[in-house]
Amino acid sequence: MENLEKAIPGKTAIVAVIGLGYVGLPVACTLAQTGFKVLGIERDQTKAARISKGISPISDQEPGLAELLTEALSSGRLQVGTDHEQCGQADVILIAVETPVDPDSRAPTYEALRGALTSLGPHLKPGALVIVESTIAPGTMQDVVRPVLEESSSLKAGQDFHLAFCPERVMPGKLLANLRECNRVIGGATPEAAELARELYRHFVRADLDITDTLTAELVKATENTYRDVQIAFANEIALLCENVGADVHQVRDLVNKSPLRAMHVPGAGVGGHCIPKDPWLLLHGTQGQLQAKLIPTARSINDGMPLHVAQLAEESLMTEGVAMEGAKVTVLGYAYLENTSDARNSPTIPLVERLRSMGATVTIHDPHFQEYDLDLEEAVSGRDCVILMVAHNEYRALDLADLRAWVSTPVLIDGRNVWGKTRTEDLGFIYAGVGNR
Repeated sequence: MENLEKAIPGKTAIVAVIGLGYVGLPVACTLAQTGFKVLGIERDQTKAARISKGISPISDQEPGLAELLTEALSSGRLQVGTDHEQCGQADVILIAVETPVDPDSRAPTYEALRGALTSLGPHLKPGALVIVESTIAPGTMQDVVRPVLEESSSLKAGQDFHLAFCPERVMPGKLLANLRECNRVIGGATPEAAELARELYRHFVRADLDITDTLTAELVKATENTYRDVQIAFANEIALLCENVGADVHQVRDLVNKSPLRAMHVPGAGVGGHCIPKDPWLLLHGTQGQLQAKLIPTARSINDGMPLHVAQLAEESLMTEGVAMEGAKVTVLGYAYLENTSDARNSPTIPLVERLRSMGATVTIHDPHFQEYDLDLEEAVSGRDCVILMVAHNEYRALDLADLRAWVSTPVLIDGRNVWGKTRTEDLGFIYAGVGNR
């Protein structure tokens, strides 16, 4: 404890970061820039080799990350490897690995987390501080992390090493900015562990660092993403209602939000990413079946159903032109889950394309942020019966709709992100349908 109390403020502590993905790589580079010696551990050997050469796997549309990686490596403060034995040098270990849920049972699959803990344990230095940044179900620190780490290390948390949970709050496209500017919650297995973790994060976080226990911190992280999921589901259900009665949900939303304390979210063609589709299930898993939740699963069902609703809009719009979905040529614009990125984790485009193909359509995917889908746009839409916008990339916002109208065979346009609007497109002769405005 006394050693870390001096080593962390003095930046003499050696920090290991296990998992160099969307969370771990920016953290490792930032800590190196701050002045710490950092050991980046990545089990994927090919990925680790590329990172060690200064090639970031997530540099696309991440301002400053590629440059920060180059700086961290050239300074010698960041070293990248695959062997957890290196963690034996570390005074502080951050764990930032994936924590997905099983698609059928909705239960967390902690293979990467258990693997990281089991590999770390034999090399864990007595007196070290271990911080988990991965999003986990409530109770995971006590029921999984602590026992696995204690068993694999033969050390006791709170006596022989310190244990804390500080969940990430980053978003693709804003990783470094979020890392530095977002408030953080730190849950300590002991008050001493929480204080030590706060001393570390003070070096680069220019926001509040709130201390609590591990269970509360787990609940905070899972709840904040679940809150967003529920709010989006409400907006999507209002969009479906507006379609049903013939109103424009975006006008409704704008006017609703003029009322005090109202902040209705934006409806759309689906919710993707690594966090929001899974974190509600992590939150519910923490109840271990003792609570029969109703609102949260319903919200998940609504949001998961939006890509299928887009397929229905396309089918109904094609029918007005006498074109059946079976045999129709459809181009989908956007494969990422988030605009202006190449991140396709849980992208709503994936179930949409599966549904369209199951209905007999021939589907072409276009997305300038993916090499395999970076086709010539005119070629991708020429002669098509339907164009579906799923991602509001800047390239699509800037698209000349008059050109698009000239290229397509049947002028059916489905706008899943309210980029173009009904009046503008119908004036050009399109059959338009948008989520919440048809």
